[in-house]
Amino acid sequence: MKLSEIAEATDGLGWRLVVGELRTQVETGSLARGAEVAARVADIAGADADGHLRLDVRKDRLHLALYTLEPGDVTVRDVELARAISAAVSDLGLVTDPGQDRTVQLMEIGIDTMDMAAIRPFWKAVLGYADEPGHDGPQNAIVDPDWQGPAIWFQQLDAPRPQRNRIHFDIRVPRDEAERRIGAAIAAGGHLTYDAEAPAFWVLADPDGNEICICTWEGRGR
Repeated sequence: MKLSEIAEATDGLGWRLVVGELRTQVETGSLARGAEVAARVADIAGADADGHLRLDVRKDRLHLALYTLEPGDVTVRDVELARAISAAVSDLGLVTDPGQDRTVQLMEIGIDTMDMAAIRPFWKAVLGYADEPGHDGPQNAIVDPDWQGPAIWFQQLDAPRPQRNRIHFDIRVPRDEAERRIGAAIAAGGHLTYDAEAPAFWVLADPDGNEICICTWEGRGR
């Protein structure tokens, strides 16, 4: 299933496709209500819950993410689950809605390096992280097993870059959020440094030159 087809199939349900995941949230008004809705959502996912669904219950809302653990990407089954979950949430008098002021997003940290195999074990050990499910090579990301922290991935350098920061953030946002986020960042004092591969990603920098990538699913080949 093409990424554009996944986005089209789920946007109308209140889900947004970010790179590698479908995400949404449900405003519940209380932690107790959020726990009830989470239990209902997990029940709807059934036997597929552990391999596709991630839930985060907060004091007034429930955050939901769908992706297939193996191969670590969004699949047709995730689209089917999004439809079923949105219908179940609607039956409870609530809605799946990605939000307006700050929509759903996913943050990662990228580390540029001359030797991924040498530094990856250090970051894995010091953070208590694990290999991304299904991916254990030196070029693959490491993740928090409890999903409390952002994933970390490694980018191979061709030559040292002593005048450039080598750790940067990636913010994965829905396609329709990217331009608004870029505009807000520029208005807040940042500047655009690279857009040749947009809309897959744009690179922005703060006034000190520290960089961040704003990433979307579009333009990534699938």
